[in-house]
Amino acid sequence: MFGVEFTSRADVSLQKLLRGALAGFVATAPMSLTMLIGWRLLPQREKYHLPPRLITEEITEQAGIEQHLGENELIGLTIFSHFGYGALTGALYALLEQRIPLPASLKGALAGVAVWIGSYLGWIPALGILTPATRHPWRRNLLMIIAHVIWGVTLGEETRKLNTNEWNK
Repeated sequence: MFGVEFTSRADVSLQKLLRGALAGFVATAPMSLTMLIGWRLLPQREKYHLPPRLITEEITEQAGIEQHLGENELIGLTIFSHFGYGALTGALYALLEQRIPLPASLKGALAGVAVWIGSYLGWIPALGILTPATRHPWRRNLLMIIAHVIWGVTLGEETRKLNTNEWNK
């Protein structure tokens, strides 16, 4: 359907998952930098914590451990979880990306937007972690969409390089 073949069990390899996880992890760095720079450009009233921090705060609160964490621990947990989620979604991307007949950058950008939609309009509000993106200021949503596109383009290109052994040349 739509030129996309679904992955069979034979196509799922640990190597493919690890390459995708590595690419997703690496792609989270420019994404995070974009988020930090973009946050500085927001109007003062919109300069509250970025979503990775808000998500970490809410999850630790729901787990009953937030009061046991200091500021440095909360920052560390936020960074760890953000890069971990980048790696996880990168691994999932690796399972499908070779079946989609588009240039790597475009596939990645679309994957980034899909992650934003699925997260900020999907599972995050569904689990009561954050309100849906539709209830946040448009500038913050634009910042997060741009950051996810940057993540996706980087993911797509890094995955392409890893799959073609371009890094070994």
